[in-house]
Amino acid sequence: MKYSDGFWMNKSGYDVNYATQIYEVKATDNSITVYATNQWIGNRGMTLGGPVLEITFTSTLADSIKVTIEHYKGAVKKGPDFTLYEDANFKPVINEKDEYWELVSNKTSVRIGKAGGAWDIKYFYDGKLLTKEGWRTTSYIEEQPWLTDYRMEGTKAERFYAHASTDEPARIREMLNISVGENIYGFGEKFSTFVKNGQTVEVWNNDGGTCSEQTYKSIPFYVSSRNYGVFVNHPENVTFEVASETVSKVAFSVQGERMEYFVMGGKTIADVLGVYTTLTGKPALPPAYTFGLWLTTSFTTNYDEETVSFFIDEMARRDIPLEVFHFDCFWMKEFNWCDFTWDKRMFPDPKAMLARLKEKKIEICVWINPYIAQQSSLFDEGVKNGYFIKKTDGGVFQCDMWQPGMAIVDFTNPEACKWYKAKLRTLCEMGVDAFKTDFGERIPTADVVYSDGSDPYRMHNYYTYLYNKCVFEVLEEFYGKDKACLFARSATVGGQQFPVHWGGDCFSQYESMAETLRGGLSLCLSGFGYFSHDISGFEATGSPDLYKRWSAFGLMSSHSRLHGNSSYRVPWNFDEEACDVLRHFTKLKGRLMPYLFANAVKAHEKGVPMMRAMVMEYSDDPACLPLDRQYMFGDNLLIAPVFNEEGTAQFYLPKGKWTDIQTGEVLEGGNWYDKKYDYFSMGMYAKPNSIIAYGNFERNFAYDYVEGAKLVIYQLEDGKNTQCKIYDKDAKLELTVMAERNGDTITVTHTATDKHFTVESAEGLNVVISK
Repeated sequence: MKYSDGFWMNKSGYDVNYATQIYEVKATDNSITVYATNQWIGNRGMTLGGPVLEITFTSTLADSIKVTIEHYKGAVKKGPDFTLYEDANFKPVINEKDEYWELVSNKTSVRIGKAGGAWDIKYFYDGKLLTKEGWRTTSYIEEQPWLTDYRMEGTKAERFYAHASTDEPARIREMLNISVGENIYGFGEKFSTFVKNGQTVEVWNNDGGTCSEQTYKSIPFYVSSRNYGVFVNHPENVTFEVASETVSKVAFSVQGERMEYFVMGGKTIADVLGVYTTLTGKPALPPAYTFGLWLTTSFTTNYDEETVSFFIDEMARRDIPLEVFHFDCFWMKEFNWCDFTWDKRMFPDPKAMLARLKEKKIEICVWINPYIAQQSSLFDEGVKNGYFIKKTDGGVFQCDMWQPGMAIVDFTNPEACKWYKAKLRTLCEMGVDAFKTDFGERIPTADVVYSDGSDPYRMHNYYTYLYNKCVFEVLEEFYGKDKACLFARSATVGGQQFPVHWGGDCFSQYESMAETLRGGLSLCLSGFGYFSHDISGFEATGSPDLYKRWSAFGLMSSHSRLHGNSSYRVPWNFDEEACDVLRHFTKLKGRLMPYLFANAVKAHEKGVPMMRAMVMEYSDDPACLPLDRQYMFGDNLLIAPVFNEEGTAQFYLPKGKWTDIQTGEVLEGGNWYDKKYDYFSMGMYAKPNSIIAYGNFERNFAYDYVEGAKLVIYQLEDGKNTQCKIYDKDAKLELTVMAERNGDTITVTHTATDKHFTVESAEGLNVVISK
C-alpha cells in the first residue's frame, strides 16, 4: 500500500512517524534493542510524547537476523502464527564497536548505529553489504479517518473472502534499500513480470487464475539478486511496494502495532533458500512414482469406468508410459461435493474398479476440497458436531460460490480434523494413493468464528496450511514417510512441506504457458521444491501445436499432468503426432530419473528447488538476472521451451561449453541463441563439468536407477573434477561416482556396488574406471 504523495509528502489521511533518532541501545547476550524516536530529542521536554518504536534485533538461526518492531507492546496478539523451526540454543555474537553495535549470525550480520545518532541499519554477508535502512524508512503509520471519507468505501459490497484489510488504523512499515542493478524475485506464485521491481505485491490468496495479479499461493518472502532474502512473519495480508513507491526501496507494511521479519544472507540464492526452508520447513520428498505422467478425466467431461479404462489401455497400447490416473470432481455426484462417496451411477463398485485399475500398474488420485455442500451426506453431521466455520451469531457460515449452501471445514478444531481424516482414510483403504487438494483460497475474512479463536483476517491465507497439512498427514500415516503426495493448488508459508503444487487454471495459449513458467519459477524461489501445471492449458482447448510444445515443457517439469476443463487431454484427440511427442518426452524423463530423483532428494534435504530460475545459479551473470523463459532443471540441465507457433526458442547460455543432450551439439556459453526446433526437441543443454545419469527405463518411474544406468560426462575441463550421486527409489544413497580429467583421459572412481553401469564422455575422451 502506498502512503506517500511524491517523495516529500504523505497522502491525506495518514500520519507517518519515521524512526529518526537512535535514542537508546540496550544489549543482552543474544539481542540488541533500540528505542527509536520520531524526532530528534533536544531537551527533556521532547521526551513527553511519542510515538517511540522498540526495535529488537536477534538471531534464532544461523545466517538469519530476526527483527521485531513494536509500538504498543500491550496490544492483543492474535493467531494464527506460522509454524517456525527456530533454534532455541542458537546464540548470535554481540559486538560493540566504536561507531556501531554489531550482531553476528554465522556469516550474516547487522550493524546498528550508536545511541544519539541517526537511524542507521546495515545488513552484511561475509563483509559484503546486502541492504540497509536509514532516513525515512522504518515508520509507524496512523490512519486518520476524519481526514478522509473514502477509507471504507465499497467494503460492504466486497465478496466474503476479499476483505484484505481491517478497521485497524495503525500500521508498521519497513523499507529496505535496493542497490543499483539489484532485482527482486519471489513472493510465492506470481504470474506478473518475473522481476518484481516496479510492482505492488499483495500477499493475499485468491482464486484468480493465472492471467492476473492474483495468486493461489502468496508468500511474504522475497529474494534478491544480491543473494539475500527477506521473510515477513505475518500470515495476514502483507503489502509490498517493490521500487513502486520510493523507487530505491522495498517497502512492506502490516496492520497493527507490531511487525516481525527476518533478513537472511548467503553466498548464493540457494544458500538463502536453505536458511528460509530450515526456518519454515523443508519440502517433503514425493514418492518416485509421482514424477511420471499423470492423466485426468478433466473437469466437466463425462466419464465412467469404461471411459477411464479405455484411456489407460489406449495409453498402454500406444506405448505411452502412464503412472497416475486422476479422477476429477465428478467422481462424486453433482451438488454433493464433498461427501467422499463415489457416484454409484458411474461407479457402482468403486473398490473393485480400483483393484482392476491397480492391476494395470496405475496409481490413483482423486479430487477433494474443504467445502461441504448442503446436499452432502456429511453436512448435517458436520453441523451437529461443530466441524464447520461458524458465523458470529452461532450459525454455520454458508455460501453458494462453489456448491449450493456449502459450509467450510474448520481445521482449527481437532475433532473436525479427525472426522475429515477418517473420510480420506476410507478412500486410502479402497485403493486411493494421492489427493488433489483443490481450493482453499476463498476463505471468509469477517464476521466468522473459528473453534480455536483465530482471527479470521489472519486465517484467510493460513487456512490452506491447516487444510493441506491435515490431508498430507492422512497419506503419511497410511503409506509412510516419503510415500505421501498431494496435488495442491493453494499454499502459504510452510506449505512446501506438503508437495506437490500445481499452477492452477491457465488458458490454452502460449501466453499462459509462459505465465505458468513465471509463476512456477517465482514459487520455487519462495521455498517450494516441486512444481507442476496443466499440460496444454486448463481453459478452452489448445491446438495440436500447443499440445505438443506444452507436452515437452510439462515433461521437463518436476511433475507432469495432462488436465483440462471441458475436453479430454488424451493425445490422440489432437493428432497422431501428439501421441509420438508425448511418448518421446515421457520416456526421456523416465530415462532421466536417476538424475532427477537425486535432485528431488536435494530439494528435500537442502530446500533447493528442482526447477530453478537462472538467477539462482548465476546471480553473478547480469544476463541471467531477468530470464524467465528458461530454467535449470536440477543441478546440470538447462531447459528452454518453445513458446510460439514458429517453433523457435531464444535463450542464453552462461559461460562454458553446453551440450544438447539429444543431438550432442555443443554450444559456446556467454552467448544468446535463437534456434528452431521440431516437436521432438527443445533447448535441453547439459552444463559444462557435469555428469548426468540415464537409467534403464522401461515403463514405471520407480525402478532400479543404478542397474544398467549410463552416466555421461559433459565437457569436463582439464584439471577439474565432478561427481554424481544416484539414490534408489526409496531415497537411499546407492552410488557416488567421481570423475577427474587429466589431459585426454578421465579417471572415474565410485563407491562399491554389485550393479552394472557404464560411464562415457560426451566428447569421446578416454574414460578409465579405477577400482
